[in-house]
Amino acid sequence: MSSASQPMTPDAPDASGARYIPYLVAGAFFMENLDATVITTALPEMARSFGVAPAQLSIGISAYLLALAVFIPLSGWLADRFGPRRVFGSAIAIFTLASLACGLATTLETFTAARILQGMGGAMMVPVGRLVVLRGTSKKDLVRAISTITWPGLAAPVIGPPIGGFITTHFGWHWIFYLNIPLGLIGLVLALRWIRGAPGGIRPFDKTGFVLSALGCTALMIGLELASQMPLQGPLVAATLGVGVISIVLTLRHMKRTPHPLVDVSALPVPTFAVNVLGGSLFRIAIGSAPFLLPLMFQLAFGLSAVTAGMLMLALFAGNLLMKPGTTWTLRRFGFRKVLVVNGLLVAVGFAGCALLTPATPIPVMAAILFFCGACRSMQFTALNTIAFADVKPAQMSGSTTLFSVLQQMNAGMGVALGALALQVAAYVSRPVGADALPTMLDFQLALAAMGVLAALAVIDAMRLPHDAGDEVSGHRAKTSS
Repeated sequence: MSSASQPMTPDAPDASGARYIPYLVAGAFFMENLDATVITTALPEMARSFGVAPAQLSIGISAYLLALAVFIPLSGWLADRFGPRRVFGSAIAIFTLASLACGLATTLETFTAARILQGMGGAMMVPVGRLVVLRGTSKKDLVRAISTITWPGLAAPVIGPPIGGFITTHFGWHWIFYLNIPLGLIGLVLALRWIRGAPGGIRPFDKTGFVLSALGCTALMIGLELASQMPLQGPLVAATLGVGVISIVLTLRHMKRTPHPLVDVSALPVPTFAVNVLGGSLFRIAIGSAPFLLPLMFQLAFGLSAVTAGMLMLALFAGNLLMKPGTTWTLRRFGFRKVLVVNGLLVAVGFAGCALLTPATPIPVMAAILFFCGACRSMQFTALNTIAFADVKPAQMSGSTTLFSVLQQMNAGMGVALGALALQVAAYVSRPVGADALPTMLDFQLALAAMGVLAALAVIDAMRLPHDAGDEVSGHRAKTSS
């Protein structure tokens, strides 16, 4: 029997459903990321329902992202303490119940509380799900598995606003959250059926590490949000960012020295993991700004309708989706280092192409450029997400997946904030202070060019990788030697 030939490890998935686990985690990743952006087009209708100004609804987005950033570090400890099956299932249940609470909310206060609960559930879903995939997938199949769980996260920020607008217009904003209920119930049943695993070793809870990491993530997120708003409150921004940076430094110092850290950071010196910390973060920040800057440029600077802008962004999603089948072959043919360097430069070229768009550019040309951008960013995300765990030891897997998830979430928030900040800085550079407050085409072009430079800088980190980095995972060495 298969159970005899493949003994069940504490965190291994059920052999009968192991091949479906990446798709289950991809669905959870999609739900989590979709909820971060789907409400953007529903904010005016929600504001009328709650009797508040639309600007006040931004707290619903911020509270969700902040809860994710703060509680993700807990996910690894919880998975080790209670087992991945129990934690992943509980996370889906919490997220689903919180979605119901969001739909039933009648005041801004109750809605914000429900969004925080949603963020807590989401903070445990994806890191624990990724951990199950990594522990249950052989290295030769890792590229395909990571590709499967990556592209839904890329698609969600792009298709979220159009979906939110359609649902709000035809069914009401409540259904944005009610749709999560059947999806969550299906996910819960499949998780309990497919995922196996008993609790691991019991280790003490690192209270100091949790407080320091929560303070650091919160201060950095708030500081970047304040930096993107005008008029700029320089002293407050500097103080908040300073607290965040100091807290993160103290967190890393503490976790390196304590015998039982909340997050094991021992994988940081591993070159294939370290490339995701600096260069990978720069890339994700740059990419995270695109779904924010491009729809605004199409509407405010080009004068296109919200529907047309949304359809153009779907071209970005199409590039993400259609590149997925080619990622495994490309990485096997060229190897991680060459793909990260060459494709990273192509990502920067894509930003340059977006910066050169004008209102006179034909719609098909715009769509083609966005398709190219989507394909390149999909390849880069998959390569980075896969090589991150190529040389991580099994004992380091829980901590490294948690740390990786924290970086991803922080980078997503930073991308929007830095995109807004780049737009504000571009406005001061391109025209005198006191001019029309609405951003011009030149403002968007300068902001997109700045994000392109950021993406290009990320390539420097990849250039330091050895030529055979991750070959055991990609199969590149075997391919070239045959």
